[in-house]
Amino acid sequence: MRYVELRRHTDNDGDQLTAQGVADAEAIGREALQPPYAAFISSGAARATEMVTILRRATGQDDTPIVEVTGLRSTVEDRWRAAAKAAGQGASVEQIRAVDPDLVDHEERLLGAALRGIVESLPEGGRALVVGHSPTNEAAAAALTGATVQPLGKGAGVLLVEDGGRFTVRAL
Repeated sequence: MRYVELRRHTDNDGDQLTAQGVADAEAIGREALQPPYAAFISSGAARATEMVTILRRATGQDDTPIVEVTGLRSTVEDRWRAAAKAAGQGASVEQIRAVDPDLVDHEERLLGAALRGIVESLPEGGRALVVGHSPTNEAAAAALTGATVQPLGKGAGVLLVEDGGRFTVRAL
């Protein structure tokens, strides 16, 4: 079995965490992590890298590098925002799909492939901590599991479990 703890970054202003976002990330680091981690991964956005840096420090694994997997970050964020806005506040990926099915179908394939690559890079029994975005985290997890993942609040996450090539998702 291999595990990916997939989290949304905490509160941000532009591409930086706010003071509250930093405090919330530090609280997650104290209270909610399940180390050790074989990998620390960011989507490449500064806010995600900042959060994963805080979480890595909380585990005491400062020697483990942070890897940026830009495939976890959509290149059409404005289109996601527009579709999410049209779907309504707190919309799920499925509700966004109803507004823009081509966007969700295409992005699920790309994001899911990036997430699968992370899982496949882990050793048996390995665990990765990944910080990305919403609704793209949910779309990536749905691509691998076939399950609808409810929208993640700031700092929230899910645990993706791979067992013999089958993927499931659990709440953290």
